[in-house]
Amino acid sequence: MIELFKIGFLTFTFVDLIDIALVAFIIYKLYTVIRGTIAAQIFIGLIIVLLLSFVAQAASLKALGWLLKLVSDIWVIAFIILFQPEIRRLLILLGRNPLIRLFLKSDEKNIADILTDTAFELAQNQHGALIVIVKSAGIRGVVETGEIINARVNKNLLRSLFFPRSPMHDGAVIIKGGIIEAARCTLPLSSETVIKGQALGMRHRAGLGITETADVISLIVSEETGGISVAQNGILKRGLSKESLKAELTASMQVSKEKGWKGLFEQFSKHK
Repeated sequence: MIELFKIGFLTFTFVDLIDIALVAFIIYKLYTVIRGTIAAQIFIGLIIVLLLSFVAQAASLKALGWLLKLVSDIWVIAFIILFQPEIRRLLILLGRNPLIRLFLKSDEKNIADILTDTAFELAQNQHGALIVIVKSAGIRGVVETGEIINARVNKNLLRSLFFPRSPMHDGAVIIKGGIIEAARCTLPLSSETVIKGQALGMRHRAGLGITETADVISLIVSEETGGISVAQNGILKRGLSKESLKAELTASMQVSKEKGWKGLFEQFSKHK
């Protein structure tokens, strides 16, 4: 091991530095999640007890160390039981971290299934829908035109958003990384008004228009006919079956993932 410095009989290595940095990061993240709540005060008290326990062990104060260890063990269990929501929020934040998600199993297939089932259920009821799936760079300007949602992709939620009597049914829903970022968003319209002899409605022009200016895929459900279309790279495909829609979405999301890995590798190479 690489020894950084030595204080008396204690040696401080590079591994010790990494260990301390990881513990400090976890403590900081946990505190930022529970900051402003009663849990924060108890958390600070727990940290003080743990520090005193460490000092007692280093100074060979066996009786005090045993007492503090007993208190800290009970306190940790009580902390976990009482503050499950805060701990759950921390785990969700860590799970959404891009670096963490690189090592987790991707759920593109599951999202494609959800979107396919949702589209065909909406089509059966002739409820119009416009869903934009972001493939690479975000479209913050478009997201800011709508209502922020920030919820995981869910069939029932999507159906509720596009229900005709819902105040959110107009405009587009934006999805990025398995998260519904916003609803009721305004999209740029394509200059195309007719494709292969068929006139384009406003929903189809909007779905096509955003793919002409951003790296996204648009899923469009016609309110008039119940037909399902997909737009990508300025190209509109109409009248898709359930199998072809699922295949189209799965393939598009897989390409998006590969682009993400390639971009990460290129970014790493530039900093070498």
